[in-house]
Amino acid sequence: MILKNNPLSEISQNEIFNMSKFVVTENFNHHANEVFSNTYQNDINSVYNEEMEFLKNSKIFIYKSDLGDLIGTIRVLKWDFINPLPIQKMFGINPFIFTNGNDINEIWHIGRFAIKKGVRDINLLKKLLVCAIGPVCAHKNNIAFAEIDAKLLRVLRLMGIKAKTIGESIDYLGSETIPVSMSYSDLIDFYNENKYLILSDEAIKLLGES
Repeated sequence: MILKNNPLSEISQNEIFNMSKFVVTENFNHHANEVFSNTYQNDINSVYNEEMEFLKNSKIFIYKSDLGDLIGTIRVLKWDFINPLPIQKMFGINPFIFTNGNDINEIWHIGRFAIKKGVRDINLLKKLLVCAIGPVCAHKNNIAFAEIDAKLLRVLRLMGIKAKTIGESIDYLGSETIPVSMSYSDLIDFYNENKYLILSDEAIKLLGES
């Protein structure tokens, strides 16, 4: 499968709905043997509505095949310190409790990660992660939070991302989902080792903009 080189796509409102459907569908494809829950459509609507609320403070990165089909997504959200983050709504976690008393520049949330089932390209996974953590790695006092599938979390740690578990897991979109925090120091080594995968210097520059 041929991948488009530029992950930094401007997406329309309609594409956000398609992204939401892709995320929910691929979660069930990967983690529930393609068995969809009876809340499938409600799950899609919930993801879509939340992403529309976050849109002005978020960046959504998508990869498409040469035919224009979605094969990978991820979203990074800069917290406005007003509207609750998903980790607050899903787990009741106050992000400030896990800043260890350190000065905080920005708090980010990483979510909506999905790769089409059957696509086996470790570099695609790395590219999506570089896109998402780029803004976090722009300042040493930044921190990110995420809710990550248990199997994926093991993979990320093996790849060098030092995500810290900060709560008990729950079942979400067909998989065991774990809340984690990731500081600048937890991410910067992975980012520096893999940012070359984003081909253009302009892309790297955009990743660091908030």
